[in-house]
Amino acid sequence: MLKIGLTGGIGSGKSTVSKIFSDLEIPIIDADIIAHQLVEPGKPAIKDIAEQFGQQILTDQGALNRKQLKEIIFSDPEQKKTLEQILHPLVFAEMESQIKQLSSPYCILSIPLLLETQMQDFVDRILVIDCPVEVQLERVKNRDQLDIKTIQSIIASQVPREQRRQAADDIIINDADTQALAEQVKKLHNLYLSLA
Repeated sequence: MLKIGLTGGIGSGKSTVSKIFSDLEIPIIDADIIAHQLVEPGKPAIKDIAEQFGQQILTDQGALNRKQLKEIIFSDPEQKKTLEQILHPLVFAEMESQIKQLSSPYCILSIPLLLETQMQDFVDRILVIDCPVEVQLERVKNRDQLDIKTIQSIIASQVPREQRRQAADDIIINDADTQALAEQVKKLHNLYLSLA
């Protein structure tokens, strides 16, 4: 099965593009969703994270205090690396297991940190969702209610936009309306079907 690695910076529109592929009945395996499931209360990953970062990153209900964890990892690159060493192997193992259950000509693997984790070999093609940084800032500010400084530190922690574009086999420019986006996805959908 052809594996398309969908990636892009924060606020570039990865979820929207995934939704359009999903509407075309293409399976989506999302690394972020898997990561969220891995840190639910009682799961082994949350125990490892609490051991590493201290019990204060858990809520009274034993859930992950995402906001606090975000503040820790985006203010200290070493802490971010530690979290990734716990989560990434588990995420990719779960993706692999989900891929084995599919029977579609191709699938979309939504992996925001595909290039950062240097897992390009995990996919057959890299699809980058791209938009100007100003657009990213505006979208994330409206969506996540984060301050500009936090958003900028998240963007700075990701692979630079130009490097992402160079790594891409395919690029979708997401700076217009959903209609324009859907047309770009349809073209790629036909390409991927022919490649598969």
